[in-house]
Amino acid sequence: MSQVLVPLAFPEDFPQNSLMRAAIVITLFSSAYMAENIRGGLQSLHPGQAEAARALGLPGWQTMLFISLPQAIRNVIPPIVGQFISLFKDTSLVYIIGMLDVVEISRAFIQGNPEFLANAKELFIFLALVFWVFTYGMSYVSRRVEQHLGVGER
Repeated sequence: MSQVLVPLAFPEDFPQNSLMRAAIVITLFSSAYMAENIRGGLQSLHPGQAEAARALGLPGWQTMLFISLPQAIRNVIPPIVGQFISLFKDTSLVYIIGMLDVVEISRAFIQGNPEFLANAKELFIFLALVFWVFTYGMSYVSRRVEQHLGVGER
């Protein structure tokens, strides 16, 4: 997708190496999901919140900035963190466009050095451990933030 659509969307003199294409496509893909998470959080709010802000005389942008968005973001912390974890794991898919990620670099290393062929299992277990540590760390921080903000409590 990035090989075909990105060159069509930008001017000819735009630098279009594989890293730039991957960054653009992953950013667009992730931002669509992030916007949907925020939209869901805004729809989860009771309409009385906006009515109360209008009764106080707040204009629409102040209602959104000071009343609605803080509550909506508090409501969507779990889906946002889930999206970031998914994004972290999806970055290993850039090998589809010809870029090397850590898994593909590991495979190339093993294939280029036959003496490490017996250690392939350990290398992939190490990579799995690295992915697990990062994703567990993100979910742990998310859990702590949720506890601090009282997400899920009424």
